[in-house]
Amino acid sequence: MHTVWVRLNAVVFFGLTVLLVLSCMAALSKLGHSYYSRPVIHKLELNTLRSLKSHGGVDRALLSFDLHADLAPAFHWNVKQLFVYVVARYQAEGRDNHVVLWDKIVEATDENKVIQEDSVFVKYALVDQGKELRGKDITLQLQWDHMPITGLVFMDEQPLAETSSFALPEEYQ
Repeated sequence: MHTVWVRLNAVVFFGLTVLLVLSCMAALSKLGHSYYSRPVIHKLELNTLRSLKSHGGVDRALLSFDLHADLAPAFHWNVKQLFVYVVARYQAEGRDNHVVLWDKIVEATDENKVIQEDSVFVKYALVDQGKELRGKDITLQLQWDHMPITGLVFMDEQPLAETSSFALPEEYQ
């Protein structure tokens, strides 16, 4: 006869195995959805360039932008939240630079999954360590991370063909 401890061990590990299999199935079920169901970005463009200065040995630009996006299509039963952020992309010395300007967490429990904001001032300044921002073409791009209840984090971004660009002035303001 088996003891109570052997039977308890079998029941506990059977339960853990079932939980593992269900978690793997849940993670696999979201793979296709994340590739095909993307947020709809209606508008992401520069509103106002507030300043471009040399500050502490680095170039620093402060700006505001307009953002209108519907994030509801990116949600499904296994997404807990989306981490959404606006990135400024530019070339300097042959390198592709990406600087996060603004971010927001949108949870699945939020009633309104639409971001409709005008003249949003950046949370984080556009800073270049090499003092090379003057005269650069800047591209604003929306990126997001799917944070699932179970499974891997999936990162995605707005296609470059749908982004907006602007040029910074040649002189400091």
